[in-house]
Amino acid sequence: MGAEVTAPLAFPLHIPFVEELGLELWAFADGKAELRVDLEHCHLNSWAVAHGGVLMTMLDVAMAHAARSVNNHDPEQAPGVATIEMKTSFMRPAEGRLRALGTLLHRTTTMAFTEGSVFDEEGRLCAHATGTFKYLRGLPTSGRHAKPLQRKPQEPA
Repeated sequence: MGAEVTAPLAFPLHIPFVEELGLELWAFADGKAELRVDLEHCHLNSWAVAHGGVLMTMLDVAMAHAARSVNNHDPEQAPGVATIEMKTSFMRPAEGRLRALGTLLHRTTTMAFTEGSVFDEEGRLCAHATGTFKYLRGLPTSGRHAKPLQRKPQEPA
């Protein structure tokens, strides 16, 4: 995915849940995305390993960003994506610093087909998923209204 990144990138969209979980974006280009997180107490289940919901969220966000990354040259104009379907398999307990890699496998005008994997800090595969996403400019909600994407606020020049 190009030159080695030494610090996390800014997420192209404002996603409060992702920010609250502490996920970091480390790659976003050419049909690929990478997320990382250092597990904290709030991320754990009753066995003191990563809760499955954290892994599924990492996979979902990594795959969604991979789907959007083909438009990373102009993220302001890139459509959003909505998860249509996701299938996840858990291979081993996840501990420590986790890394999720998302890959765009195929896209059409309206759909993206992706896969993602979560690895622990030793490079062992912890979870894998496939996902289907729909490209959307707005999200239809009740009352025939559409919610726009929450773009990141512009930083002063």
